[in-house]
Parts: sequence; C-alpha cells; structure tokens
Amino acid sequence: MLTLKYITENTDEVIARLAKKHFDGKAIIAQVIELDNTRKASQVKVDTASAELNNLSKEIGMLMKQGKQAEATQAKEKTIELKEIIKLLGDQQGDAEQKLNELLVQIPNLPHASVPEGRHAEDNLVERSGGAMPTLPTDAVPHWDLAKKYDLIDFELGVKISGAGFPVYKGKGARLQRALINFFLDNATAAGYLEVQPPYVVNAASGYGTGQLPDKEGQMYHCTVDDLYLIPTAEVPVTNIYRDVILAESELPIKNTAYSACFRREAGSYGKDVRGLNRLHQFDKVEIVQIQHPDKSYETLDQMVNYVQTLVEKLELPWRILRLCAGDMSFTSALTFDFEVYSAAQERWLEVSSVSNFESYQANRLKCRFKGNDKKTQLVHTLNGSAMALPRIVAALLENNQTPEGIRIPKALVPYTGFEIIN
Repeated sequence: MLTLKYITENTDEVIARLAKKHFDGKAIIAQVIELDNTRKASQVKVDTASAELNNLSKEIGMLMKQGKQAEATQAKEKTIELKEIIKLLGDQQGDAEQKLNELLVQIPNLPHASVPEGRHAEDNLVERSGGAMPTLPTDAVPHWDLAKKYDLIDFELGVKISGAGFPVYKGKGARLQRALINFFLDNATAAGYLEVQPPYVVNAASGYGTGQLPDKEGQMYHCTVDDLYLIPTAEVPVTNIYRDVILAESELPIKNTAYSACFRREAGSYGKDVRGLNRLHQFDKVEIVQIQHPDKSYETLDQMVNYVQTLVEKLELPWRILRLCAGDMSFTSALTFDFEVYSAAQERWLEVSSVSNFESYQANRLKCRFKGNDKKTQLVHTLNGSAMALPRIVAALLENNQTPEGIRIPKALVPYTGFEIIN
C-alpha cells in the first residue's frame, strides 16, 4: 500500500496519478488525511498526559516523604483521572489507525510515468514482437482436439473428478508438462535465481502482504475451517519469505524462482475464451521474484522482461510484449509488461506471462526493508514475473507445431521430453 508520508506530502500528485488508473481518490484521500490528523492529535494528547502523569508520580513520592498526605492524595486522584484520559485517547487513536488502514488497503498503487493512458486491453501498447508465424496444414485443429486425438489431456475426466477447469494430463501430455517445468526452472537457476519450493496454501497475513487480500474479486479459494488460502501464484508465498524482514543492502538483489500449482476461481469467466487450456482453475507455473534496491528496480524490470523473452524464443513461438495501459493493470502494479504468444489454430494471441514492478507497494504491506550504509532503513522494491505459465504455452506448442506426421517438439525441449514428436 502507499505510505502515509507519501500521501500527505504529495496529495495532489497522488490523486492525479490514481485518476490515470481510473480511480477517483479525492474522497478517500481526504478521509485518510483527516484520520491521520486525528491519530497525530491523539498521540500529542497522550504524550502530554503521559508526561504529566510521570511528573505527578514523582511528586507523590516527594509529598509522602514530606508528610503532606492531603496533597499526595489529591495528586493520586489526578493520576487516576489522567490514566482514564490516556486510555480513552489510546482507544481513539487505535480506532483511527484501524480505520486508516482499512482505507489505505483500498487505494491502488500509483502507475509509473511510462504507463500509457487507456481503460481496456485494446489500449495496451505493443513494445516489440518476434518469432516466425507457423504455416499450418489445411486440416489443422485447436489444441483441445489435438489433446483428444493424441490422448494428451482429458478434460472430461477432470470434470468428473473435480469440475470444469481441472484437466487431467496423460502420457506424453503429462511428460510435456514436467518437461516445461524443468526447462523453466533450469533456465531460471542458470540466470542466477535461487530455487525454492513453497507451500501451496498461505495464511491471511501472507495474502494481505502481497495484495491478494482483501480479495475484492473473489478469485482465491478459501479453506474456511483453517482460514487458509490456496495460492493463485507462487509470488505470494515466495515474496512473503521476506515479510517483517530487515535486509542488509549488500544482500540485494534477492532472486528466487519457484514452481507451483496455481489455483484461481476465475469467477465470471465464460465463452469461447475459456475453452481447453485457455482459462483454468488449476494450472502449473514457474515464477521469478526479485527483492531489489529502489534505485535499481526499473533496470531490473527490463532485465526480467528480456529474460522471459529468451524463453519464448527458445520455444520457437511467435511472441509480442505489451506495455499495459493504466486501466488494464493490476491493483498492486506500478508498471506491467505482458507476454503473448500466437496460437495459430485459434488465430489469436494468448497471454503467457506478466512481469511487474510493484515498487514499495507490496513492501510496505510486508514491512520488508533494508538497512543502507547510513544505517537508516527503507522499503525495498518487489518485482515478479511468470517464467512461465504452462497452459497457454502448451496450447500454442501443440497447435503451432502440428504436422501430418504428428506434433513436433521444439529442439530446446527435446532433452527434457525425451521425444521429438508426439504421434
């Protein structure tokens, strides 16, 4: 979340930048400032009353020594009154802080200056693109038909076991999944990321730390008995490793990668865009996360984008990178680049990765800080990216590489699959 200091010192700028995200912040920012003033005023009164109480306590001892019983009794009565005042002021201050925090978590992150104007995906800007468009045979079919033809993925069996959006991978389909996971992890570790294996469920504090909670869109699966949440991405548990941690500046950057299953309710999703692997409730993904010095986070973001580009290039897929407009960005992001690959049989672009800089927004929630050479602590910047999400990568690989002989496997994946073609 945004810091109070930044909001109070840059109020007009905050309101203007929120408006770029199509968020009217005038009323809520005014409430924040009013509550902050109430909190500060209460603190001043508490400090004054506490100082008076401390002085009276010392005075009572002196009066007792001097045998001035009546004056000491009067002073004791005053201390009782002051303690009640301090308690009342403390309750008022605590109430103001609670309301203040409830408001702060409703305010999205500020968009970076380079974020383009716009409301919808159609307003996103294409940064660059590459890869050769495939030429498919005349009888080419979409991946859900290929999955059935070669017995790779059983969507109906998934419905039987769990419901729609939970496919069962079989044979070479399961092997392809495992190959992609290992391929992405090996590339990440070669790029300097430390692999971690996180839990698939997190507590509310972790969901709050990375901004998934409060869950405004109801997209997380909630295990109500234990008050735990199935992770929507490995970003959540991996970033929360550093919750309530003060790092040394020399430890930055921290680079982690993790494979996990991901769980999303995808409430409200329907139509042709959800068919097959296009939109699932459970899917596999390899994530990259960096904890970085604020002065270097945008340089790091460029490096992460360039890294993800190498992955789609190795997979021989047609790709493009989008700079998301303000209206299409997530609540917590300051700047996001999406990767899309072209799905030839569906004749459409599919999002396969999102790489974002959250600046200090998550770090403020997480209380993740670092101590510089001047011994002062400040908030880190957090970044993450899909590197990569498997379902639509698999869809594009199956569709784009279909031939009369079978489905060709990209050369970079053959050492991981152990086969060159699916037939």
